[in-house]
Amino acid sequence: MTAKTVGAGELLSPQQLAVVRERSDLRGTWLVVHAWGVIFLSMAMFAWFPNPLTFIAAVVLIGGRQLGLAILMHDGAHGILTKNQKLNMFLSQWFCAYPMLAETGAYRRYHLKHHANTQQQEDPDLILSAPFPITKKSFRRKVIRDLTGQTGYQQRKAQFLNAIGPSDWPLSQRLANFNKKLGKSALTNAALFAILWAAGHPWYFVTLWVLPLLTWHQFITRVRNIAEHAMVDDDDPFRYARTTRAGLFMRAVLAPYWVNYHVEHHLMMWVPCYNLPRAQAYLFANGFGERMEIKDSYFDVIRMATSRPDSDDRPGELKHNARRRRVEGSMGEGFEPSQDAA
Repeated sequence: MTAKTVGAGELLSPQQLAVVRERSDLRGTWLVVHAWGVIFLSMAMFAWFPNPLTFIAAVVLIGGRQLGLAILMHDGAHGILTKNQKLNMFLSQWFCAYPMLAETGAYRRYHLKHHANTQQQEDPDLILSAPFPITKKSFRRKVIRDLTGQTGYQQRKAQFLNAIGPSDWPLSQRLANFNKKLGKSALTNAALFAILWAAGHPWYFVTLWVLPLLTWHQFITRVRNIAEHAMVDDDDPFRYARTTRAGLFMRAVLAPYWVNYHVEHHLMMWVPCYNLPRAQAYLFANGFGERMEIKDSYFDVIRMATSRPDSDDRPGELKHNARRRRVEGSMGEGFEPSQDAA
């Protein structure tokens, strides 16, 4: 069963559609430059004022921009980051996907299945939202695993093992398989390491790139997944997804590049992220606001998603059969089936 859809002409006028469809090479490029600018400035902040507070701030800001790179890769996968398609793929692959150990083409094949089958049984992302609501105790355990790097380590370990292939393969075959799956990612990360080495801070690659990737990035990716599709309606296109309002601080640390406008994205997936606020304004002006699933804050979403009584808590047991497998393709190829305990 495929997801229900609403035609663009039913939502916006031709003039409004022309505005929100507009793609910009300049704006798309600027967003990529902005993401990397925040990452390097956060590292510089810690280099200039080295103390525990600036280190934590740098990890949070960098982890947020790492999610930002994934979001910009997502727009690239839809072909909407820039107007020029060669530039779109170049930026998406080399500056967004590969540094994050992802691949735009693989992600696109997976992600379009999610759009075609949103909240239906064939939706590959359903395993991320189906278990909710959960208990507060279960959520705390997940947060601890995320922030201590356990979740990120297990995911990256599975990705690496998948890339090097079975142990009974000859070395040449294993190297060829690694090059196919993670070769370009290894190259871009080596380039980042070289830049930091040349700047006199080679250890920043581990402490201010890998560490945020395995910790804060994992946590906010979980929160994002919960906010977007947990406990939504599976029979109404205006409520297949959720938009969550976010102020300046939350956009800086948790919801970069308009990722919180998720209803709008699902209604019109061809709208670039930088036009989603305008798309929402038009939808409101056209009388669709009350039909849309919107929460005032991420705290409201978490309260709703953790509303199951703690008396139902079963540590270490699976809450939903679908969680017996990780999502293959959520960050490109590489995730092996594994268990995500409660």
